[in-house]
Amino acid sequence: MPRAMGGGQPLAGRSIVITRPAGQADSLCAALAGLGAEPLRFPLLTIAPVADPAALQTVATRLAEFALAFFVSPNAVNFALDVILPVAPWPASLAVATVGKGSEAALAERGFRGVIAPQSGFDSESVLALAAFQAAAVAGKRVLILRGDGGRDLLGDTLAARGALVEYLTCYHRSGPVDDPAPLIARARAGRLDALTLTSSEGVAHLLALPGAAALAPVPVFVPHPRIAAAARDGGFATVIATGPGDQGLIDGLIGHFSARNHNAYPG
Repeated sequence: MPRAMGGGQPLAGRSIVITRPAGQADSLCAALAGLGAEPLRFPLLTIAPVADPAALQTVATRLAEFALAFFVSPNAVNFALDVILPVAPWPASLAVATVGKGSEAALAERGFRGVIAPQSGFDSESVLALAAFQAAAVAGKRVLILRGDGGRDLLGDTLAARGALVEYLTCYHRSGPVDDPAPLIARARAGRLDALTLTSSEGVAHLLALPGAAALAPVPVFVPHPRIAAAARDGGFATVIATGPGDQGLIDGLIGHFSARNHNAYPG
């Protein structure tokens, strides 16, 4: 049965699963609720600080050795700076770079200005295209990459090939979901899920590993990056919608998809 549409609530009645880590989903959930949706939280990644902060405390005393520090995510910003800044101030000579609007906002909240970041494209490839990451800029320079455990090595490997002296530093740990997936799977089997949002390839893998995950395959999936879309398609999801980046990209994609469905359900 077609759902009623509210003029200012284009997602009225839609049950949408938000899979961002706990603490990073509030703004998206609030925005979707304001558009009439029912946001369902199911974090696919669990984020925790490193058990031993000694390496972060040590690097705090060496920051002046580096020419460039790259934060891979808002988590890297917050978990790293929570340890580093109480030990030593950030050197004015150390340039700061990142990728993604969320990471830029996290750095701005910490008082960083002039952050180097791509304004189009939100991945390592976009970062590596920036002038500050070319061989002429990084050869012979020390570059610090602050990240979670694991992750892609493309950035560091490419910078090393361009002559940089790259050092990785783990700022936080990632693991899979801790919530019971049974209620989510039951809703999917009952046809009571309208959409899944997936914001990392790692999250796709954790989702597919859930008991009963096959029940989720018919649910439309919304993803903000082509690499995540490819992982979702490879995982067997029937409908994968690539959106723009960040929360706003996901919101626009959801509205566009369900507005089109509502239009088709109410001809003429």
